[in-house]
Amino acid sequence: MAEETNEEVATTSDEQAAEVTASGEGLAQSGNATSAEAAKRGRRAEKVGIVFSDKMEKTVVVRVDRLIKHPKYRRYVRRTSKFMAHNEGGATVGDKVRIVETRPLSARKRWRVVEIIQKAEK
Repeated sequence: MAEETNEEVATTSDEQAAEVTASGEGLAQSGNATSAEAAKRGRRAEKVGIVFSDKMEKTVVVRVDRLIKHPKYRRYVRRTSKFMAHNEGGATVGDKVRIVETRPLSARKRWRVVEIIQKAEK
């Protein structure tokens, strides 16, 4: 009698493992740790700007413009910020690019060029 219950338990646990593997839940949890870490980290900040300078090796300066409403005069004022971004894709001056926040790559470089949205007209 005790042997029958052990065999039943063994087959049910094997069946459950097969069901989990067939549905892909077990594989997704164990095999894909990087996406879980990314989800824990949250979405990274993205900005769209224009390449201002490409005089350095593998680094570009991206100018990001934004409009803010003046608190007193209620007019829109243009504010610009410059970010140093790692450039593997070959962006040049005048290109419109999307940059994403990343780990510190140097003393002032904390952004990375993800894609070139629009090439500059020569």
